[in-house]
Amino acid sequence: MQNTGQEAARLWNLDAIASTSAGRVAYGIAGDGPPLVLAHGWPWSSFSWHRIIPALSEQFRVHWYDMPGFGRSELSPARPPSLAVQGEVFCEMLEHWKLDAPLVVAHDFGGTVTLRAHLLHGNEFARLVLMNVVAMRPWGSAFFEHVKTHISAFTGLPPHIHAAIVCAYIDSALVHAIPKEDYNQLDGPWLTPEGQQAFWRQFELADEAFTAEIEPQYGEIRCPTSILWGADDPWIPIARGMALAERVGVTLTPLPGLGHLPQLEAPDVVLRELFAHLSKQ
Repeated sequence: MQNTGQEAARLWNLDAIASTSAGRVAYGIAGDGPPLVLAHGWPWSSFSWHRIIPALSEQFRVHWYDMPGFGRSELSPARPPSLAVQGEVFCEMLEHWKLDAPLVVAHDFGGTVTLRAHLLHGNEFARLVLMNVVAMRPWGSAFFEHVKTHISAFTGLPPHIHAAIVCAYIDSALVHAIPKEDYNQLDGPWLTPEGQQAFWRQFELADEAFTAEIEPQYGEIRCPTSILWGADDPWIPIARGMALAERVGVTLTPLPGLGHLPQLEAPDVVLRELFAHLSKQ
């Protein structure tokens, strides 16, 4: 299952564009089989899935996209890309792809996005896999809260200081180092002048109200649901994942020794679990 960075990068692509209510969205599709949609989180992009897309595409028709305000999609859309807007755009992408009830795998705030699409907007999923997701309050690190309080002090940082903070922030999510080329792809979109503003804008847009609105409905999820969790996640402790699993009414599957980005830290481990959970009837 393991792919070199070059092989993975060759299959991961963003060679198509969709128009959404929050601007232009770059996306890619690979493989054949039951439809599967991958929803990334913050501050990542669809690139965070690139090491597992090749193996998944052998059994599924895999769809991925950069959310508005991220990666190669429109970084400064007319509609500020809050989690509420992202939930609406997820629905629009399913409609664009003509997918009625796909399999869905969500990471980080992709969890909030897909849960809002399901619980508030009526999208049906064949199965939902949530991995180290933002879904239960409280969420956000001490640094996250500090930036929200002093946002104006960060938006005007000199580029080299901004770059150092972005790199350190990404690194703080990991338990295991990832290849240098992965770092370059993860932080690259944020290091342009437009990307710098988009990076700090996400802190400003973050609001626990977006999960508070749906938390009471987690017991009403209408599709089979699995929860995977990097057990040593420095950002969202596994206790939060266990609370989510209890609310949903399922058993959490821990990923021992992994941090907040299991799909990059140990892609083979994640693939093994995904194939097991996605194949359940």
